[in-house]
Amino acid sequence: MKQLIATAISLAVLGTVPALAESMVITPNGSRPSAKGASAQFTGSVILNSLYAPNDSMSSSGGHVTFEPGARSAWHTHPAGQVLIVTSGTGWVQEEGGRKREVRPGDVIWTSPGVKHWHGATATNSMSHIAITNMVDGKNVDWLEHVTDAQYRN
Repeated sequence: MKQLIATAISLAVLGTVPALAESMVITPNGSRPSAKGASAQFTGSVILNSLYAPNDSMSSSGGHVTFEPGARSAWHTHPAGQVLIVTSGTGWVQEEGGRKREVRPGDVIWTSPGVKHWHGATATNSMSHIAITNMVDGKNVDWLEHVTDAQYRN
């Protein structure tokens, strides 16, 4: 009898585990549309793939961005900073007043809140990165002027 009760309790406990796992949200690959980077914010060919949006429990958004050779963002800032994780290719990042720096797969770049910067591919190689950006009052980026060809080349 004790064995039967123990088995029933075990099955009842194990039976609740899948219900707990159902609070996870899986967004299948291919279910999120890709978009071309807007010419107001990017130079060259850029593809934006949203990974996730902020929600009641999380104040960040995530995206996978691919820059074709020569493509780059405009100058911009983030009110709560940004993390970039380079996933493929070779790219450049630069903050205003600093030197242009090369980044490669596996490099992680933290940009502090309010720092004016740009990022993109090198002139001869594409580059992709995951961008994780926190929100402040519903905003995660302030777009500024385009990076000129002279700024990009130097």
